[in-house]
Amino acid sequence: MKQNLTTVLLLGAVLFSGIAHSQDSAKTGNTTEKKIRNIDGVAAVVNTGYVTRKEIDDRIVMLQKQGTKLPDSTNLRSLILDRLIIEKIQLQNAEQEGIIVTNKELDRIIGDIASKNKASYAEFKSKVIATGLSFERYKQNLREDIIVSRYRERSVDTQIKISDAEIDNFIADRMRAMAGGGDQRSAPPVKGGPEEIDVAQIFIPVDAGAGASAQAEAKKQAEALLRDAKGDVDFLQLGAAAAKENPKIKFQALGYRSPDRLPQLFYEAVRNTGGGQVAGSVVKSPAGYHVLKVLDRRAIGVAPAQQASTQEPVSTTPQNIPITQTMSRHILLKNRPGLTDQDAERRLQGYRDQVRAKTADFGELAKKYSEDGSAPNGGDLGWMSPGDLVPEFEQAMNRLQIGEVSNPVRSEFGWHLIQVLERREAQLTVEKQREFARAAIRERKFEQAYQDWVRELRDTATVKILNTDDAADAALR
Repeated sequence: MKQNLTTVLLLGAVLFSGIAHSQDSAKTGNTTEKKIRNIDGVAAVVNTGYVTRKEIDDRIVMLQKQGTKLPDSTNLRSLILDRLIIEKIQLQNAEQEGIIVTNKELDRIIGDIASKNKASYAEFKSKVIATGLSFERYKQNLREDIIVSRYRERSVDTQIKISDAEIDNFIADRMRAMAGGGDQRSAPPVKGGPEEIDVAQIFIPVDAGAGASAQAEAKKQAEALLRDAKGDVDFLQLGAAAAKENPKIKFQALGYRSPDRLPQLFYEAVRNTGGGQVAGSVVKSPAGYHVLKVLDRRAIGVAPAQQASTQEPVSTTPQNIPITQTMSRHILLKNRPGLTDQDAERRLQGYRDQVRAKTADFGELAKKYSEDGSAPNGGDLGWMSPGDLVPEFEQAMNRLQIGEVSNPVRSEFGWHLIQVLERREAQLTVEKQREFARAAIRERKFEQAYQDWVRELRDTATVKILNTDDAADAALR
């Protein structure tokens, strides 16, 4: 479902999509910036192109119409400008590599989007115009999104390599974790003995010269992430989600290190933290704020399978694993302009109340209102194994009893109302485990590869920031 939903999302879950990744480094270039600023309202020169202040205004309005929660920060316009600069660089490079979307291909894609929204091409065009955006502007936005996606796939996706040994190690770690419980992957060292610590971090950078408000905002973000990290979530997935919202945020697993190879601030923070646990407080360094989690602790020089333990040795030979599969159905309201989070929650809560009061059938509501391919089947998703669904959906589904309906649940695809129909015990085959491992490793590698790629794009481009002020304000000067 995760891959299918991702494809649907690309083709039309969002009418006005934006590529939300950027970095905070820039090269300066010589230009007649004062003349450009006064005449054309240019906010930044990007290689041979430029970003205008009106583009920043339009992007903010677009996000507001989508119901996107914007950061409460005086740096909002700078953050939006960063995104637009990265988009501009990607489009310029894609053009140089000959990546294009023809008018015929674009019309076919829009036709597919209209069909998925149960509308004709003409009806869909009218819906777009009703949002206040011209249809030509919509087509241009969509064309650029597709071009950037293809350029990213060519530049990043094809560079990710996953070996059989990595898959074997991933499965072995999961089997040890399942046998030992929690996130702890190996037995702890003898108290006081030499050890290595595997630490992961989510890092919110702050410039050394940043003012008190910027420092406070970064600390607030870090403390919010720390609270989330203490819940039932995957720490690195939490970091990936945070980085998508704010590309300046970094996340990484540092790997096994002896205490002397860890930053002193980090070691002091995790000295008494057990494997699988989060450090009790945010760590402040000269570079910013760090949220830390100890993934594992082990004795130096001793492989996990060789460490002393009161338990029987855990076999890491691939084998079928008993799992619980769930059959569920859902009603999906996709992210789109004109539908705020509040509206989506209110609508789904209304459907939930009808089902609980037995004045409506969940399947009939799904057929009528769900906005994905499962609608004709009453929202039925079939039998799902652990890891088949996006984390937010799966976690909410796992908390439900058979027949129970969830509260509205938000995921990257929109808002869901979930009902569990049945559960059964099954076997996760070795082949399926390897498929899951490959996908998980690829996702982990992609986040880092993508951030490195964006950083390289920005570092090799010539960018000159001129003026990010609001266009209306600038016109008064």
